[in-house]
Amino acid sequence: MPHKIGFVVVSSSGHEDGFSARELMIHAPTVSGWRSPRFCQFPQEIVLQMVERCRIRKLQLLAHQYLISSKVEFYISDSLPEYFMPYQAERFRRLGYVSLCDNEKTGCKARELKSVYVDAVGQFLKLVLHQNHANKYNVYNQVALVAINIIGDPADFSDESNIASRKKLIDHYIGHNSEDPALEGTCTGKSDYISPLDDLAFDMYQDPEVAQIIRRLDERKREAVQEEHYDYAKKLKQAIADLQKMRRPLALPLQPLIRSGSPRHQQPARSPPQGDRVTENRPAEPFLPDQLSAQPPDASPQHRTADQSPPAPHPRLRTRLEALPYDERPLPAVHKPPGVAALEPEKSDAVVSEAPRGGAAGEPEPLTEKALREASAAVDVLGETLVAGAYSRTWSHREAALLALHKRLMEAPVGTPKEDLRGLLRAAVFLIRRAIRDIVTPVFQASLKLLKMVITQYIPKHKLGKLETMHCVERTIPVLLTRTGDSSARLRVVASNFIQEMALFKEVKSLQMIPSYLVQPLKANAPIHLATSRMELLARLLKDLGTEGSGFTVDDVMKFAVGALEHRVYEVRETAVRVILDMYEQHRAPVLDYLPPDDCAARRNVLYKTLFEGFAKIEGRPTDAEVRAQKKAATEEAEKRKKEEIKVLQGQLAALTETQAGVVVGKDKGSQAMKAEKPDAQRREAAPPKAPEVPDDHCLDNLCIFCGERSDSFTDEGLDLHYWRHCLMLTRCDHCRQVVEIASLTEHLLTECDRKDGFGQCFRCSEAVLKDELPSHVRAKDCSPAKPEKLANRCPLCHENFAPGEEAWRAHLMGPAGCAMNLRRTHVLRRAPAPTPGRSPAVTKSGTSAKVGSKIPTPRGGLSKISSRTYTKR
Repeated sequence: MPHKIGFVVVSSSGHEDGFSARELMIHAPTVSGWRSPRFCQFPQEIVLQMVERCRIRKLQLLAHQYLISSKVEFYISDSLPEYFMPYQAERFRRLGYVSLCDNEKTGCKARELKSVYVDAVGQFLKLVLHQNHANKYNVYNQVALVAINIIGDPADFSDESNIASRKKLIDHYIGHNSEDPALEGTCTGKSDYISPLDDLAFDMYQDPEVAQIIRRLDERKREAVQEEHYDYAKKLKQAIADLQKMRRPLALPLQPLIRSGSPRHQQPARSPPQGDRVTENRPAEPFLPDQLSAQPPDASPQHRTADQSPPAPHPRLRTRLEALPYDERPLPAVHKPPGVAALEPEKSDAVVSEAPRGGAAGEPEPLTEKALREASAAVDVLGETLVAGAYSRTWSHREAALLALHKRLMEAPVGTPKEDLRGLLRAAVFLIRRAIRDIVTPVFQASLKLLKMVITQYIPKHKLGKLETMHCVERTIPVLLTRTGDSSARLRVVASNFIQEMALFKEVKSLQMIPSYLVQPLKANAPIHLATSRMELLARLLKDLGTEGSGFTVDDVMKFAVGALEHRVYEVRETAVRVILDMYEQHRAPVLDYLPPDDCAARRNVLYKTLFEGFAKIEGRPTDAEVRAQKKAATEEAEKRKKEEIKVLQGQLAALTETQAGVVVGKDKGSQAMKAEKPDAQRREAAPPKAPEVPDDHCLDNLCIFCGERSDSFTDEGLDLHYWRHCLMLTRCDHCRQVVEIASLTEHLLTECDRKDGFGQCFRCSEAVLKDELPSHVRAKDCSPAKPEKLANRCPLCHENFAPGEEAWRAHLMGPAGCAMNLRRTHVLRRAPAPTPGRSPAVTKSGTSAKVGSKIPTPRGGLSKISSRTYTKR
């Protein structure tokens, strides 16, 4: 494979102080190069010796911006001339010459990078520089070269070409694709491939340390490609591209025109321009050195790549050249085919605005054999000139080709045969697909404009049918989706907006094709920009199209969104949550089938917690935070009310005690007055006064504190039996066999029951439901919604709401028109015999308990605060 050949300077005709020919041996942004003596005699000669005998493939000269030779001749030899080595004398063999531009068009503000193709074997190279071009800056009639580059192979390279051919043949039979994007800029078995890193512009406009890093990365990339590690090769390629964006042309300071001691003392009209730009010779017609097409001054030289051998000259030109003597024939300037050209970097808005919009100067370069094979069908329909423009290395040619194709399609007459119209359409789609990949913004936008016209105007105008529209969408949508992951934010936005607009075209909307591309699962290693753009585009199109007859289905969207919840990028997960909430707002129950149940385990995940709270807001019910706040407020209010009731009841008890004590004291005074009729003063003085006795208060004896029933059989054991079997306010838990208040049965099942982990609370009716049955219970929506505790009580037996308050519970459970599901109502009048001592059953009051023998007749709510005994089945 051709590569850069090192050399040393053997001799030169002379040089100006500080500008020795040895400067040509160094390639770096800061080199000054060689400069001839002032007012020297012409021609000037420079002799180079290469490190080994080699076959030269390419020569590159970087000319000075205003010290320019009119012509440079090239000679080659296997040994030094006789005036250096008299015993091994050999004449230099002349290769030809190249002409250099006088640089008047650029105002001497750009340097010309001359690349020529040769095929010669030798070890010594001689350059002969002729008379300089006259300009107002070159006051000493000097010529100069900033740098020379030699690219070739070792002379004994015959075996390697055969090896490369064998590798290429093997790749052909195993189906190896040399057009893989990872292989761009990489040797893929081509014996004449020249790496862009060996180009002179790379070293002259690249920091040396960064250049070494890029070369090491490129070497690793070639090894990865040879080992078929294409993913790794793509990463290395991206790393090289990122490093190359650090390149900046270096403004080299130039010497002043007039120095001290100069033989001329005339003052120049103006100081010389800065030589900070390079112009490479690109002739419109090969082999004509006088027809030069300068590259735009703002084009960056580091993006030029390897050169290939020139195409055959035009017959008319061949006649002119053959008429010249052999030694006077010019060397052809290298023609770079686009097949091996590196991708152009995206131009910034400023650069693009300065570039010509009406078309580039000259004509696009001819198609290579590879391009001709690839675009043969398009060439047959559109012609080689238009396709060559679409394949050109110059972005303005590519843009102009697309605009010309746009005009051609718009002007196609209605009566054209259908086959011709379809052929024209297929060729246009081929070029559109290629242009969509273009990283230059104007070319990319021109491709979108052309695609929109084809779908919305060309196909309907000629009535080509849905099949052609489907062809357009199938060929372009995958590439457009790839561009939504572009590193340029501007191109990402343009691509996403166009896909959204394209999906809403009436011609495309009816096909329902684009949604199927958007809901394909994201790969775990998908680029961040691509995944984010896909999710955002899906969310926008769902709002525009919905799920009815649009190509989007609940199943496809939910599977894609649930999978995106696990993506490593936060923005993707956040957008997935938004998509699921939008779907729930439209479909409710079907969406829940793709999510885990709403329980504590699921809510530990922040995303699912956000989803379930979003579901609650959509349904108009309070979220968990709001429910906790309401429960806290209700608990505080209940505690306050209980304290007030206890205080009132304690006051009533104290008043009752005082009243009974007063009655007893009055009776004692009456009996003492009757006895006082028999005066006995000494006895009255000796006898101490009798203290009044307060009888025991038995007002709560034989009383059920829950239902208020009083009976002589309500001893300690009798009350236990009453609680266990007959009290209408109590019931037995079917899961733990404890006796609890009916009013607190739900709270018992959720917080106290031995099987409390198996229950969950329905957000609609607020009752305890087995977790296995909770999802179907929620989806069925058969339960009646519960009201706040301040507005109504909720019976866990009949599942009905009734008036709030403690007395309402007694009326509901014990009244004649009370709860129909309270089975103990049929046993109100039955009384079982007292249980055997030691075998008494027990009762549990949910949360807190009441002592059976309590002296304070409080209702259910007040009792729970002062209870001290818990009844358990023994």
